[in-house]
Amino acid sequence: MSTKNLYDTEAKKKLKKLVDSGDVAMMATNLGTTPLSAVPMHTKKIDDEGNIWFLSTNTSDHNADLLKSSEIQLLYNDKSDMEFVSVYGEGEIISDQNTLSSLYDDKDNAWFEGPEDPNLTAIKVKPKEGAYWSNKDNKLVTFFKLQMAAVTGDEKDIGESGKLKM
Repeated sequence: MSTKNLYDTEAKKKLKKLVDSGDVAMMATNLGTTPLSAVPMHTKKIDDEGNIWFLSTNTSDHNADLLKSSEIQLLYNDKSDMEFVSVYGEGEIISDQNTLSSLYDDKDNAWFEGPEDPNLTAIKVKPKEGAYWSNKDNKLVTFFKLQMAAVTGDEKDIGESGKLKM
């Protein structure tokens, strides 16, 4: 696996590609304690500045954790393309109605009582840094390359990984 560290604009582009394909993140809060508090969260969008947005309730454990410490870790996995990304950043709870309305869609009715739900908040994650792992090929080709490497002892280039610095 080759290494390619990305910075600023390049890092934001790579992050957007990986987050858009991942869709659901494991959001970890309360990072200074064990066990971590981690919940699956549906990503609403990643904006042009690289901020990642979610909807949440103001009474959730992760909102309570963010009021104590804004540190947040997001973990994405796109199994179909064998891509993974870990994002560390600062989380902020947003309750601005224009923001909530712009993020809300009909699928959110399963969890909330509409965009004017008094318990509805948004979580904005401003990434500071991250790491990614991407395979060049699909799972079958990657598996074949790994098996060939095991038999021949040759190193196979199955993808790239690197740091993301925002």
